[in-house]
Amino acid sequence: MPLVRIEILKGKDSGYKKNLLDSVHKALVLSLGIEDWDRFQRLYELEEDNFERSFKSERFTIIEITLFPGRTKEQKAALFHSITEELQKSPGISAEDVFIILQEPPNENWGLAGRQRN
Repeated sequence: MPLVRIEILKGKDSGYKKNLLDSVHKALVLSLGIEDWDRFQRLYELEEDNFERSFKSERFTIIEITLFPGRTKEQKAALFHSITEELQKSPGISAEDVFIILQEPPNENWGLAGRQRN
C-alpha cells in the first residue's frame, strides 16, 4: 500500500498530470510488484513563488513515497531507476528533474480501518 505524494509547478495540463501519475504507478507495479489496483496518489501543484528549486527546470518533480517497511536496498534502487525511466518516457521529465524520497514508518505507525497494523 504505497502512498504517493507528487509536487510539481502549477500550470501543467491534464494529460501531463495523468501521464505523470500513470508513470509513477507503473514503476511501482514493475519494480516492487504491487497490485495494479493498489493506487493511492496525491498530486500537489505549487505556484512558482512557493516552489524554490536550484537550477532545475519547470518540470522539476518531487516524489515522496510512504510504504510498509521491508524492501531491500536493491528493490529501492530498482524503484528509483524505474520511476525515472518511466517519467522520461511520459510525460518527458528528464532524470535531472526527478527527486524521490522513500519513507518507511514502522508497522505500528500505520492505522488501517481503525486498527493498528502489526
